[in-house]
Amino acid sequence: MNHHLVVTLSRELGSGGRTVGRKLAERLDIRYSDKDLINALRTKFNLTTSSIEQLKGEKKNWLADFIKWVAPMPKQSMLVNEDSRFVQEFRSDITTDDVFKAETEILQAIAEEGPCVIAGRSGFFVLKDCPGKISVFITASREHRIARVKRKQNLTEEQAAAIIDSVDASRENYVYRYTGKNRYDARNYDLVLNMDHLTEDDAVELIHAYISRRS
Repeated sequence: MNHHLVVTLSRELGSGGRTVGRKLAERLDIRYSDKDLINALRTKFNLTTSSIEQLKGEKKNWLADFIKWVAPMPKQSMLVNEDSRFVQEFRSDITTDDVFKAETEILQAIAEEGPCVIAGRSGFFVLKDCPGKISVFITASREHRIARVKRKQNLTEEQAAAIIDSVDASRENYVYRYTGKNRYDARNYDLVLNMDHLTEDDAVELIHAYISRRS
């Protein structure tokens, strides 16, 4: 490739996709961006990670309602860091449109900085015009996902299933609203991996082999 590599990695909760992304970045010796984005949004909008994840899939003006409920309007601007381009006066009328715009700006900035693996956050769509982009989707059967979430979070099977259903619905709602795409449509991606019979290291090897063939 003539342009630096940007791997966007979308995944289902419980598929092991986050671990695959981290290990892939280590294998490629490039930056891995996952919590970077949420941390930037948290600073920008003064929200907790769980609040953003829980409320993003809800009605368009969720953030305005949330702010009125939990906090007064701050007087000063929110910064990701002192040199950040992501500066905005905190407002009571912030919507999910503002959040998606922030996500887009942050993702594009991360991709511009150099080779990276970017997990989640509609990267397959937001970075669709990035010349060096390869998009991957990590999926697994419902049974596999429930078992993993149950084990990782020490939950009952019913609790794990409920969390998966809630997160799936929220993410699908959010992705479709702002991309017009179904996140499960394989045509969004260069490579789709089902983790039912793969380890995370197996997945990394397959993605790495694909990247090598594309180089």
